[in-house]
Amino acid sequence: MLLKIQETANYILSKVTSKPLTGIILGTGLGNLVTQITDKIEIPYETIPNFPVSTVEGHSGKLIFGKLGDVEVLAMQGRFHYYEGYDMKQVTFPVRVMYALGIRTLLVSNASGGVHPDFEIGDLMIITDHINLFPEHPLRGKNISELGTRFPDMSEAYSKELILKAKQIAAKNNIKVVEGVYVGTTGPTFETPAEYRYFRNIGADAVGMSTVPEVIVANHAGMRCFGISIITDLGVPGKIVEVSHEEVQIIGNSVQPLMTLIMKELIQ
Repeated sequence: MLLKIQETANYILSKVTSKPLTGIILGTGLGNLVTQITDKIEIPYETIPNFPVSTVEGHSGKLIFGKLGDVEVLAMQGRFHYYEGYDMKQVTFPVRVMYALGIRTLLVSNASGGVHPDFEIGDLMIITDHINLFPEHPLRGKNISELGTRFPDMSEAYSKELILKAKQIAAKNNIKVVEGVYVGTTGPTFETPAEYRYFRNIGADAVGMSTVPEVIVANHAGMRCFGISIITDLGVPGKIVEVSHEEVQIIGNSVQPLMTLIMKELIQ
């Protein structure tokens, strides 16, 4: 794996001159944050050695180097999911490459279903912790010490410092944010009412099909992480309605300017 990571990193480095310290992974319906990035260099996933290719509608599939404000960043416009058929090593491979490129802080976003009874569609949820319900752990198998320790600590998977700063930014800009625990599941089906109740009972506030594997691998490498979810549907008794991927994208697109503002100021 080390050779593949380095091969991929070397190819990317041959295409760019910047060396950002901050990486961003953008989920379903959230890719327009890249419109705020200036001095862009775009690299399609399909041209990158060893990289998977996103197959999900709403995920463009490009690495984008540039500046957000006056800070150099690397953004993934589109991510990879376990439900697409990739194993966890493939799902998290871009995070390994990001670290090899010098990324030390990772910001992740996603669209998720709210299971907290006080949440509403369109809420922005700052992720304070997660529950991993994926059947395959991204660190399963032989540990490569150059990538991280065998038993990484996850007591602060999401940086408390970045969470506090994001809350201050939201308050300053009169943006409503909520906080909560994100539970990661395989998908691709949306959840049944019984599953929503189960997730709430085990301590979750929102549920989605991504983020957790990436954050685990980022923590394994020693990166700081910040996560934010757009609540695009509700799994709360009495509020559950039929949901589609298209509707999730529409809600994500409508709220993402607020998320973009928080992310942009946080990166500064």
